[in-house]
Amino acid sequence: MKVNLKEIVENLIDNFLEAGDLAIQLRNKGLIKKIKSDNTPVSNGDLEVNKFISKKISEVTPNLPIISEETSENKDNLNLKDFWLVDPIDGTYDYINNLEEFTINAGLIINNKPVAGLINAPAKKRMFYSYGKKNAFELSNGKKINLSNLPANKKENLKFISYSTKIKPEIQKIYDDLGVKENIRMKSSLKFCVVAAGEYDGYVAEPRAYEWDIAAGHAILEHSGGTVTDFKGNEILYGKKNLKNPSIILKNKNIL
Repeated sequence: MKVNLKEIVENLIDNFLEAGDLAIQLRNKGLIKKIKSDNTPVSNGDLEVNKFISKKISEVTPNLPIISEETSENKDNLNLKDFWLVDPIDGTYDYINNLEEFTINAGLIINNKPVAGLINAPAKKRMFYSYGKKNAFELSNGKKINLSNLPANKKENLKFISYSTKIKPEIQKIYDDLGVKENIRMKSSLKFCVVAAGEYDGYVAEPRAYEWDIAAGHAILEHSGGTVTDFKGNEILYGKKNLKNPSIILKNKNIL
């Protein structure tokens, strides 16, 4: 399928910035919270942001289906090759507890590969997006930075991100092999963005979470010059039967 990725993404940036404002406004008013059947939290903010960005995505790419964490549509379609993966609020715990690391996400998948991504971290006032190799950007404080132009900074002591303070043995082994000396906990897809920006060097996780959690970040990191693979170095593809992720290793260009 041929699409103009730059045009699609640039048509969505303002919508994602507005979605961030909406998320903050709803939180300031007081969120209505529920627990879903999988025992994870959801709020009216998640649902309102989902409607807001999905409406715009459908206007910009009317022929592409959307798979969102917060709806059941298209999740049983086993033949998806070209589609969107949306996570309206990744890091709902942070969102509902007045913390800052939550993000608004959409990743465009073409032929089962991530080709564009948008991630807004509104409480951090950082917006990230990409639409192809060497076209990964951050908007912050009115400035636009091309993340792929940031110089590689070779380091001896690598700093990684983990989703838990307890490091499992198989992950520790990878840390040891790579020379990771320090790690910080971060839960949302912001981890992909700060790795792409060179603030941290990578992230490792065993199979967990779903495709909508990583698709946008995958595109942004890869387009900045980094890599996203499973533990065996295999490419990660999207549209799998259960939409669950394999093991994952993120690396920025400092350690390639």
